[in-house]
Amino acid sequence: MGDGRQAAQARATVLVTGGAGYIGSHTVLALLQAGWPVLVLDNLCNASAESLRRVERIAGRPAPLVVGDIRDEALLDDLLARHQIGSVLHFAGLKAVGESVARPLDYYANNVAGTGVLLRCLGRAGVRRFVFSSSATVYGDPETVPLHEEARTGPTNPYGRSKWMVEMMLEDLAAAEPDWAVGILRYFNPVGAHESGLIGEDPAGIPNNLMPFVAQVAVGRREHLGVFGGDWPTADGTGVRDYIHVVDLARGHLAALERVHAHAGAFTVNLGTGKGFSVLEMVHAFERASGRPVPYRVVERRAGDIAECWADPRRALELLGWRAELGIERMCEDAWRWQSRNPDGYRGATAPG
Repeated sequence: MGDGRQAAQARATVLVTGGAGYIGSHTVLALLQAGWPVLVLDNLCNASAESLRRVERIAGRPAPLVVGDIRDEALLDDLLARHQIGSVLHFAGLKAVGESVARPLDYYANNVAGTGVLLRCLGRAGVRRFVFSSSATVYGDPETVPLHEEARTGPTNPYGRSKWMVEMMLEDLAAAEPDWAVGILRYFNPVGAHESGLIGEDPAGIPNNLMPFVAQVAVGRREHLGVFGGDWPTADGTGVRDYIHVVDLARGHLAALERVHAHAGAFTVNLGTGKGFSVLEMVHAFERASGRPVPYRVVERRAGDIAECWADPRRALELLGWRAELGIERMCEDAWRWQSRNPDGYRGATAPG
């Protein structure tokens, strides 16, 4: 596999859609550090070009950015004609559960129709190695945990349904055209930041995910955390999730990229730790890491949420040789380093030394 990867690296660039975002920027960094040439396509609707400038600073290699949308067919055709693209990591998509309930058409237009445009353009250009950023939300409200890849799917919100639809689109495409190599990565709850403190999660507006909200409370940007429901059927009444360090997640994408360069067909794997932690367990872990209190209030449950969800990650180890290595203490320490050094995120910030 090493020789195959080196040959692929020497030939072609990896196109990373949504590569200026939280998970995308950490994966771009991992790609550059592993020797892959990269081109990022991002419309910057929930991301900052500053993330890639900092990635370049850490890696000492360029992370060129094209500002554009995956639904822009002419732009994609031109980009694919001008660059020697060999594979794609597809992160670009809207990703907030609550927002998807309020604005479902935006999610289907961007996540589903946009991916269809991207795939058509890639097919015309002969680019058929594709890794998709999916989500554990496709499982819906699980019958049992941990969740393995053959568990029943049935998402409970438009965000999850948009990911589910793309998964089916990719499976149908790989069945119809056997020269496609497709990796579908169902990841659980990404948290943390790069250990440098230079890149991290910087959501626009009010955070939709737990960790950036907790971090913003700890740093003083917000008064308190709203915990969505204290009466879930869990040990402490708060929702339980499988939190995975974003650096581990980035390594999983590299492993998937190697596999699609070596094997045709489609595969689906969970990327998670195999352990669940409640909202309050994460809050207390963050308080320990930061030395700051995180006041919280229990509020109404959020539409589309579920009680608990964590992964059976064994298939990722079998197929990709990947497993998560970083625990919740490291997740919280790295997230606090990022937030404390960048209290306002990338906006108007000068990269710390």
